[in-house]
Order: sequence, then structure tokens, then C-alpha cells
Amino acid sequence: MALAPLLPAAAVAAGTLKVDAALPYVCALPSGPRPATVRITAAFPERAAVGEEIRPTDVTTTVELPPAAVADLTALRAATVRAETHVTVGVAQNDRRTQATWSGTAQPVAVPAEGPLVLTATGDVPSLTTDAAGDLTLTAGPLALDLAPSTADGTATEPPSLAVTCAPAPDAQDGGKLATIPVGTAGTGEPGTASPTPGSPSPSGSSPAPPSPSSGLPVPPLPGDGTVPAPPDLTGTAGATGSAGATASTGSTTEGPRVGPQADEEEAETGEETPGAPADRPDAPPCRTEKPTPLSLSAYITGYSNVRKLGGANLIPTTCTLIEQGQAEFVVKPDGSMHVITPAEGRLSHEGRAQTPPFRATFLTFDFVPVTATLVLEQTGPMTIDSDVLLIFPTNILTTHVRVPLTLRVLDAEVNGTRLDVGPSCRTEKPLSSPEPDPATYPGDHLVLVGKGSQTLPDPPVGYILTGGGPLTGEVTIPAFKGCGAGEDLDRLLTASISGPGNHVKQMQGSTCSVGVEAPPMDFCTEDLQPRQVPKPER
Repeated sequence: MALAPLLPAAAVAAGTLKVDAALPYVCALPSGPRPATVRITAAFPERAAVGEEIRPTDVTTTVELPPAAVADLTALRAATVRAETHVTVGVAQNDRRTQATWSGTAQPVAVPAEGPLVLTATGDVPSLTTDAAGDLTLTAGPLALDLAPSTADGTATEPPSLAVTCAPAPDAQDGGKLATIPVGTAGTGEPGTASPTPGSPSPSGSSPAPPSPSSGLPVPPLPGDGTVPAPPDLTGTAGATGSAGATASTGSTTEGPRVGPQADEEEAETGEETPGAPADRPDAPPCRTEKPTPLSLSAYITGYSNVRKLGGANLIPTTCTLIEQGQAEFVVKPDGSMHVITPAEGRLSHEGRAQTPPFRATFLTFDFVPVTATLVLEQTGPMTIDSDVLLIFPTNILTTHVRVPLTLRVLDAEVNGTRLDVGPSCRTEKPLSSPEPDPATYPGDHLVLVGKGSQTLPDPPVGYILTGGGPLTGEVTIPAFKGCGAGEDLDRLLTASISGPGNHVKQMQGSTCSVGVEAPPMDFCTEDLQPRQVPKPER
């Protein structure tokens, strides 16, 4: 039976807020993206006091998949199907954000001969607490649907499971909002004045370690109106850590909304050291964000860049990168493919300048003359980072393009042990350049690095992902040099020795620190909110 087209509704009865919302979604089925309806019912207390547990009850998630899903299952000779649902629910209060995962299990149902497939899942979901007054808003986000079809004789089909990812449709009523719960001052239950967000994150040494950033796709934080951008996380991983930092953790002792059982909070309050505390960070240059926002990330990069003419590679030293992430956008392209595109901007940071630390490189020029130079890469324009998740069955494809204009500057040089005075302004005459796949959108000379990854749900992603790091590769042309020499012109010498195309670059990025959130993941951030992971260069 098809679901009736309901609008989100809430009714208050006897101190209970009952929610019944039927929301439009788009699901990536084996046969392609198709519209679906997700109906969520739940009950909450009508209002709560600061510090009081808010426990959702009678939570049911009903997913109505279109006839195309029935055809996909019929092609596998499936007679019945069992399902698990994982809905990412955004939790917002004032300007603070976190997320929770509502998981449920559906009883096996027969695959109908025609019409839609309706799956109803129930299960326990995390409770909520907050230490501030103000309205607490819950919003439905992405849905991960795990299907286990069986044949008529009860054996598993081949493949034995199907992972379906679903994203809220852009036209969802009220952005998919489920409920708003007033939270008042402690002990009264009456609405109070909302607490201001602290200017800096509170230390959280006793907080349990959150999951690794590589446990799921990036999860952008909620925008200020509390709506969920489509679609941030499609993994269904409970308590996933957001790429820009909002974390649905258990027992956090920092301020703001918290998700998880009260028992975990009591354990955290003991102040005992959490087993498996993160290891000390290796030596690395400072990497601090002066005025972080909830979208601020930081990470270290390092790697090698070949110089084709010299037949060698020089090490790019460990460099701090400060990143400001944008909102994810759900895009259906003309070919019908579904994408989650998340933009970001970045900046190299060394002693307040947008550059790498100086580094030494030694080569045999003309195959026999040893030359040692001190170099630095200077950023001359915005760094753009575009993360694109192609939603396909059964494996999502992750592609990230990093674009940044860099000039190569020579600070000093020695030829066969003798100092060569290159002067104060020796650098490439224009930025390094790479082949650009979209020159109309990204004109001009700049370096292009590409990170590739994939994810077969429900497994974690492999390869590069912005929050988890990984390898970024590209090819670069080194332009001619100018301004080199003091008393004699060395431009032609350096250009003949170094400049040219076909120079391979491989940079390794470490996992990011979500520096601007109220409960930074301490596995990936130091106590003073610098990236904990320092990557090792790879050729």
C-alpha cells in the first residue's frame, strides 16, 4: 500500500510531542536514481529542562521504494527482503550543531509482483541532552538502507546484499524538519535565555575518542537555519564525525547538545583517562587557526615533486594547510547521475605567510655539477578544494580537485660548493601550471592535484577523502625564472636547468582537525587544536 502524501506534522498531547513526517527522498538504486518517500514517526517530551534527558520513543522509519526497486530485486530472483535503516538526524540548538544516527530493523517482507516496496523499521535511538537553553531542532538527513534479499528457498541472492543511499529531495517541506523542542532553564522546564556559544572550544580530555574521519563520507555541519544540506553522509555509520566537526558523540563533557546514554555521561564525568589515548604528535611546524568557525579544518601535507630535467625529486616539507569548508550540495546532472559536491577554500600557512617552509634540494645539474638550493613555494591566489561524491551502485566514487596558484622562489644556491648569489627576487615568472580539466571555470595558471577514493557501502572509504587525507597527485610545468642574479643575469641558467613540463607531484595529506567545533575529535587534534596526524612523504 502506498504512503499517503503527508506533510510534516506535530501534535502535543498530554506533555508528548508526536511527530509524523512523510518526506521526499531520492535513492540511488541499481537501476539509477529514483524518487522515494521516507516516513518517520516518533514521540518526544513536549519540552525539557537544561540537562534533562530527551529520549525519542516509538521511533519508526517507513521507506516506500518505487517499482524500479522491485524490478531490481526481481532480477536477483528475490522473493523476500530484510532491511536495516540508518537515518542521519541533524540536531541544532542556537548556533551549535551535532548529529545522531537513528537505526532500525525491518522484518522480512515479500517482494511484491508489482507496485512499490514498503519497508517499516523500528529500533532504539540515542537520547539527547543539552546544557543550554533554547529551542532544540531535529532535522531528517541522509538515509542508508541495507537490503538483504533471499530467494524463494530461503538462500541469499547473489550479491547477498544491496546498499542503497538516499538523500533528502531539495523540495522537502521545511527542509525535512522533524520537531522543535523548547529547552528551558534547569529545574523549571520553562524557556530561558539561550546561552551564547563559547568563544573557544572547551578542553575535553575525558571525552571518548570519536570514530576515524575515514569511517564515512564528509558530513558538512548544518546551516544556521537548522536544515540539513543534501546529502552530507550516506554511510549510516552511527556517531559519524563531521568533516567540519559537528560530532554525535556519547558522553561528551563539552557544552552544547549531546547524543548518547546518560550512563556514558556519568562515566565521562569521573575524569579517568580514556584507554587508548592518542599518541603524541611527531615534530611539525605550528598549525593554528586564529579565528576558527564551525567549518574550519586544518591538516598537514608533505610529499615529493620531481624535476624532470634533473632526473630527481625534491622533498616538499611538512606544511600547515588551513581549510574553510562550504556547504554540501546535492546535484543531479543532465545524464541522471547523482553527486554530492562540497566546496572548500584553503591557505598554506608558515609563520603567518601563505607558503611552505623553506626547503633544501640537491641535484646534479647537467648530470655532473652538484647544485644545492633553498626553495619555497609561495601561494599567490585562492586555493579551491572541490570534493565530488558520485552516488552509484554499489560503489560510490570520490574525486577531489585541489587547485592553487604557486610560484617557486629560490632563496639561495650553491654550485659545486660555491655560493651563487641569486638575489632577493629570484622566482618563476608566473605560477606553476597543470593540465586543467575545466579551464572555462578555472582559468589561469595553477597547480592541480587530484585525490581519488571509493566506498562500497557499508564499508569505510578507501583512497583519498578530505577529512581522512591520503595521496594527491598531479603533473606540473615549471615556468621560466626571472629576477635571478645580483650583478649577473642567472635567469637563463636556472630556466635551462629546471624549467619545463612533465614534473610529477605526489603530496600526502594527513587527517584533518575540526578546529572550530565545540568537541574537537582528540584523536585528530592536539590539546591546543593543531592537527595530530603528521603524514609521511611517499614517492
